[in-house]
Parts: sequence; structure tokens; C-alpha cells
Amino acid sequence: MILLVSVVLTGTGAVAYLTFLRPPDNPPADLCAQGPPGERPRVVAAGASMTQGTLGADWVAALRARPEHRAYEFVNAGINGNTTADLLQRLDTDILACRPAAVLLLIGTNDVRDGVALERYRANLGAIIARIQARTAARIAVMSLPPLGENLDTTINRSLAGYNAAIKEIAHRAQVQYLPVHERMADHLRTQGGRQPYAFSFPLAFAIAAQHYLLGRSWDEIARHGGRDLLVDHVHLNDRGGAIVTDLASRWLSERPIAF
Repeated sequence: MILLVSVVLTGTGAVAYLTFLRPPDNPPADLCAQGPPGERPRVVAAGASMTQGTLGADWVAALRARPEHRAYEFVNAGINGNTTADLLQRLDTDILACRPAAVLLLIGTNDVRDGVALERYRANLGAIIARIQARTAARIAVMSLPPLGENLDTTINRSLAGYNAAIKEIAHRAQVQYLPVHERMADHLRTQGGRQPYAFSFPLAFAIAAQHYLLGRSWDEIARHGGRDLLVDHVHLNDRGGAIVTDLASRWLSERPIAF
């Protein structure tokens, strides 16, 4: 009995660490605190848990692994639970200190979930982009937010539409690239899935993480077993959903190679 309890506690601790506590691969603290980049230009991906990639697909790692992008050094500046206000607060240390040649922004899902006022979100995102532009010469791309749950006709997804409209407007005004992540996912869900409404919970997220880290199941397998096509837990991406983000980011990077 004592052995069983010990095994359960060890497994629970391991899942909690791997999912919620460990930093992403190649975080700013490791790559940027030491000074300017070396021989390769830096690409910083900044956002929250979907960018951190420890609960669901790691689209930044997938981008890093593509042969056509070997010339770049990728920095993962995703932190679980972050809002635009959080990212704005750590902008100096986690983006500007990296001296990036390019920045990818996927931020706002937690603003929507937390009920942050749309005007506050708009102001925060605009300030993030403006400060990057003022302090660096980096190319910037900002992504629209993926659906919350796979039923697009829900209250939370109707609310999310306003945030995505703001992202598109801010990108146009700031003359940065807009990457249509939501639009690509919505097109897929309208033809392939889209039945399950948003029902995220932390117990569900933990159970899904346990299936991945303890049982070795892929994010796609877990999502499929739960009746979902792109999202493992109604928020985070499975490998198929992550591939949509990776493809859009990769195409943007390849359109105009970064000068160093």
C-alpha cells in the first residue's frame, strides 16, 4: 500500500512538473541573458501555454526542427497562463533582451478566458508591438487566436471573434504580418469536426497530460479519444492543430529570409 501511494505521488509530481512547472525548450533566460546572438539570427516566439508547448503540441520546436530554418536560433518565450498584461511586463527581459531578428506573437487566449476588456486587450497588444518596433528592427508576425472548444457557435467563441478582429486591425495599423491561425482552424472544423463546445478544466488538463507523459499517448490520439480534432482539452493544440500554426509561421519566415 505504501509503495502504491509512493508511485502515485511520484507520477502526479512528474506530470505536474512536466506540464505546468518546467520551462520551455530554449527559454529567454538561457539564450538571451548572456548577450547578443552569435552567428544565427534569433526568432522569438512569445505567448502563453500554447507557445510554451508543455501541454499540447510544441509548435516552436516543430518550427525549429524544419531543415529550411536551421539558420535561425529559436527562442521560446511562452509562459503558462500569461495574458497580454503579463507579456507586456516581461517584454524587456524575454523579447527585447534577445535582440530578435523576428518575433512571432500568439497571445490573448487567457485574456478571453479571464474576461479582460477588449479595449484593455487592444491597448496591451498595441503597446507590445509598438515597443518591439521602437527598440528593435525585428520583423513581427501576430497570430489570430485558435477557437476555444471546437463548436464555433458558442458564447465564448463569439466573444473571441472580437479579439481576433482587434488583432487583425492592430496588425494592419502597425504594418506587421497577420497570420490567420483561427481562420485556418475554423475552416478545418467546419468540414471535419466542430461539435464539442468549450469545456476546459484543470482536472481535465491534468488527466490529459498524464496520458501523454505517463502512458506515452500522442496528443492526436488523446484528442481523438475525447472526440476532438484539433484541441486536446478544448484550449491547447494537438499535433494536427500545432501543424497549422507551424505551417503558417514557417511560410512567413520563408517568404523573406531574415537578414542578420
